[in-house]
Amino acid sequence: MIGKGHRAKGGAFSRSHDALLLIDVINDLDFPEGKSLLRAALPAAKKISALKGLAGRAGIPVIYVNDNFGRWRSDFRQQVDHCLQANCIGRPLAELLKPEEEDYFVLKPMHSGFYSTSLEVLLEQLGVQRLILTGFATDLCVLYTANDAYMRNYRLAVPRDCVAAESLRRSRTALEHIGKRLDADISPSAGIRFRKR
Repeated sequence: MIGKGHRAKGGAFSRSHDALLLIDVINDLDFPEGKSLLRAALPAAKKISALKGLAGRAGIPVIYVNDNFGRWRSDFRQQVDHCLQANCIGRPLAELLKPEEEDYFVLKPMHSGFYSTSLEVLLEQLGVQRLILTGFATDLCVLYTANDAYMRNYRLAVPRDCVAAESLRRSRTALEHIGKRLDADISPSAGIRFRKR
């Protein structure tokens, strides 16, 4: 989905130095450890929501990078609607982090947001140089997306209060790797300063 808010005159993309990625935040958590992840993810989701608000006010593109739930006929709007159902475990996350019309989304079939998706093309169109990665789970989809971003020479920030895993230990171990091996800033989100151009 191409957000209306990031088009310049003539249909060209409005370029931005930074982009905020929300990884797997629209998630029904329909798996055995889903409730454990929800407990850890809710505080992070509140921080992500605040950061998303700052990004929107600064004109920074917000990109949802989400699993397709293994449903090859699904689309992102259907996923949002599904996760907002009353009986969905992930509903509190979807309510906090519902996308706006101007936001972008990319559906991914595997862990990394770059694997077999259009994310790299979108980032090139936007002129992005730094990615701020947020979402779930730190030790899986966030880590794999960060790794692939690093290999593509993006500068990285992964605010440690904007990610979560099924256990605090797993999240900390992944963040340590992301900080040391991928040269990412893992400071809390309060330190993020967005740069449009």
